[in-house]
Order: sequence, then C-alpha cells, then structure tokens
Amino acid sequence: MPFKIVRNDITQMRVDAIVNAANKSLLGGGGVDGAIHRAAGPRLSAACLLLGGCQTGEAKITKGYNLPAKFVIHTVGPIWHGGGHGERALLAACYRNALDLAKKYECETVAFPLISAGAYGYPKDEAIAVATESIAAFLQDNDMTVYLVLFGRTEVDAGKKLFRDVQEYIDDVYAASRYEKNIERSRAALWRVDEDAALSFDQAISPSRSWAAPGAAPSEAPSAASETLMSQDTGRVPLVDAAEPDWEEMLKRTDEGFSEALMRLIDERGLTDAQCYKKANVDRKLFSKIRSNPAYRPSKPTVFAFAIALELELSEANSLLGKAGFALSHSSKFDIIMEYFLKTRNYDIYAINEVLFHYDMPLLGSA
Repeated sequence: MPFKIVRNDITQMRVDAIVNAANKSLLGGGGVDGAIHRAAGPRLSAACLLLGGCQTGEAKITKGYNLPAKFVIHTVGPIWHGGGHGERALLAACYRNALDLAKKYECETVAFPLISAGAYGYPKDEAIAVATESIAAFLQDNDMTVYLVLFGRTEVDAGKKLFRDVQEYIDDVYAASRYEKNIERSRAALWRVDEDAALSFDQAISPSRSWAAPGAAPSEAPSAASETLMSQDTGRVPLVDAAEPDWEEMLKRTDEGFSEALMRLIDERGLTDAQCYKKANVDRKLFSKIRSNPAYRPSKPTVFAFAIALELELSEANSLLGKAGFALSHSSKFDIIMEYFLKTRNYDIYAINEVLFHYDMPLLGSA
C-alpha cells in the first residue's frame, strides 16, 4: 500500500531509503539519529561531515552503508516552542523535501521516523497529523510506498477525542451484544421451567414484540418499532411502503462480482481510477489486478478501503462487502471500528488507520 504506519526499529527497515531525524551538524546525536549512525557505521559520519550541516526543514542524502537501506536522507526538524514560531510549516517541509529527494534518487520505498516528536518536544498527535498530511499530499501525484515507523505504542496519543469516541462506540456495541445474549439465556432458562412466567417475562421486556418459544419460529414479523431499532443498529433501511423496485436492474446486479461493483461505483461517483485507488490508499498494481480479474477476491481491509474512498453509506458498504464474500460482524472489533466511521461519515482514511494502528488492527489498503 502507498502509506502505512508500522511499529518497528527504523534501522531494520528494508527499504530504498530511511529518513534520519538529524541535528543541524548531521554528525549524530541521541534517539533515532544516534541509532542510525551506530547501525550504519563510521562511514556515515564521514560522509555527513562532507555535507557541511543542514538547516531546519531541509534534507540531504548519503549512502546507507551498513544499513539494510540503500540511502539515508537526513532532515532537521523544528524544536517545539509552543506552535507559534512556524513549527508546523518547517515540519511539513522536512517531509516534503525528504520525499522530493527520494524521488530524485528514484527510491520506490521510504521509511520515516516521527520527526521532532522526541527530544525536540513536538506534540506526538500533532506530529503524526503533519506527517500523514504531508505524505498524503505527496502521494496524490507520485507512486511510492512510504512508511511511518513508530517505535512504540506511546507514540500514538490514545487520549485524542476521536480515540475516546471510537472506544465508547466499541463498548456500547459490546454491551448491547452482551445484553441481548443475557436476555436470550434468561428466556431460555425460564421457558424450560415455567411457560406462564416466560410469557410474562417476554411481555415485560418488549410488550410490542411477539416472542416465540426458544427454538420455535416467531409467530409474526417484527413490529414497526423493532424494525426501526434494527435499522439503527445495523444500518438497514426500515420496511416502508415504496415504489415498485426496478426488478430488471436488480436482476442485472444479482451476479455482479466485487470487481464489477467497484467499477460501477467509481463511475457513479464520477471518479477516475487513479483518484479512487489513491483515496483508498491502495497500490496501483493491486487495483489493476482487481480491474482485470472479475473473479479477484480482495481482503476485507481492501474492501473497506474502497468503501471509504467512495464515501459509501453503511448499507452500501455492506453490499460491497457481500460482493467479496464478507459481512459486518459485531463480534469483530475491526468491523465495529469501521462501522463507527461509516455511520459518522468520517472518510479520512489516515485518521481511520491511526485508530486501527492503535488497536493493532489491519490498516486499510493492505493487500
């Protein structure tokens, strides 16, 4: 995928270039800078000495020497002084200049640390925001695989409001699921010992619903009230009087596979192929496979990536999942997180991946 957040040691990344969050001398220091110099060996310091230093926001390149990476791109991030001294623009320049240099040297894969978020004091959540925005802007016009390498969980700020909202939604869904299971267990136990009491229990918990004994078929369809509740829970449209459906169009789509459905949705949204796969954070080669092979079966994260790129409603996303043989499940934390973003119409794929990364879930766009 074009942009991926990973948890790793950047000195172990097997990419064309790694980026070093250097100081102005370029002669090594603490943190990531020191680790890269130690792993690369003394020839890196000798090469950096010839570069004559580097100013904040600029970038310079050397060989990787003993590193798995072919190149090291050195950039100097800003020191945080409260945010009112041009720190954001300077940090964005670090990413932009490093990526431009990687492109000049024909790098196809580049790995960044979280620049300025260590000893330089840049707030981690803001540093991640600048990194993702800068990298995303570059990838709109360039084909390159870019990694943001975080060393530990603490680099993602779980105190952000988005994280809290997602966690609250997960808790609510799990709580509702447990409640329903407990209700069913209580009903089943009561029906085994006292049918009259069981009937009273059913009426008490839902007077408008006609319950059936456990294992029996329900005696009537769900009420309008329960149908509305189910639509709120699952994103299904409640049953209402509607115009006669277009049966011919529906039959045409009966055997429509994922590839056909995706291409149709792209056309309906007025997007180009490139706009779609870039918004989905999907590699061009993977998109070409999907387009050329009607039988191609993508992964669930890839389907969700396209659902986000196409800004689908929850019901539309469910339909697209079905074309690939998947369904939303409230027993999957990954699915619950995705349901939250679709319900709230938050289609920022990088914000979604940041949340998924925090929960150690697959990121959107992965093959």
